Amino acid sequence: MLTIHDEEVRAIEERAQAMRRDLIKMLTHAGSGHSAGPLDLAEIFATLYFHVMNYKRTMPQWKHRDRLYLSCGHVVPIQYVAMAHAGFFPKKELMTLRRFGTRLQGHPEYGTLPGLENTSGPLGNGSSQACGAAYALRMNTSRSHVYCILSDGELEEGITWESALFAGKEKLHNMTWIVDRNNIQIDGPTEVIMPLEGLRAKFEAFNFHVMEVDGHNVREIVDAIGQGHAVTEKPTVIIAHTIPGKGVDFMEYDYRWHGKPPNTQEARVALAQLRTLNGKIDSESL
Repeated sequence: MLTIHDEEVRAIEERAQAMRRDLIKMLTHAGSGHSAGPLDLAEIFATLYFHVMNYKRTMPQWKHRDRLYLSCGHVVPIQYVAMAHAGFFPKKELMTLRRFGTRLQGHPEYGTLPGLENTSGPLGNGSSQACGAAYALRMNTSRSHVYCILSDGELEEGITWESALFAGKEKLHNMTWIVDRNNIQIDGPTEVIMPLEGLRAKFEAFNFHVMEVDGHNVREIVDAIGQGHAVTEKPTVIIAHTIPGKGVDFMEYDYRWHGKPPNTQEARVALAQLRTLNGKIDSESL
């Protein structure tokens, strides 16, 4: 069972804020990319990389590692930031996002950056990739766990539910899906574009163990993942309720920030708002 102490919670919260600041800087420098989703996933990625997942940064293909599959590839900038903080590559490389010849492409590509488990871009495909990995690992009696991050908008894709059918039928208990339930997609609110509720009941009908958490509450995230590990007959899905654009007031809840970066002036305002927990304002240059 996963546990976490108060000081560890605080450290992850501070890490998430530092990751948000680095995210703003890299998106501004790139001049393109997605803001809202990566900002709202900071606590989830910080929790996975700094408390939950087993991996060796110097041995990215270590056979006993846990696997993280990113289905919503457009949010990969926050994964890059988490990986840089975890020591997979130097932080200065974050400033090469979306440049020619970079390892940090706008969507992840397997083989370009050690530590990435999959290629994604076409939404929904990561769910099937995660299922295949979990199925193979179980066949090999591996104790590794598979995590898959999905956006709520991509639940409109049919392949997601084909994967869910397979996962439920095969009882892939070594797999946890985490759905970023931020209620937006590139062209508007999800419940206007294609209503998803009742989402919990849908997953339960596909034989998933379902939990809902505040996606910015580190303790809730850890507790839910730990409870999922204890389930032995079903795959787990954690519906993480998040605030798109978290931490930057002019981005929060605004779907127009789904697919664009801040300009230099907007970035200065964002960085001033993204304070550390002790009240210190980030003063680094862009």
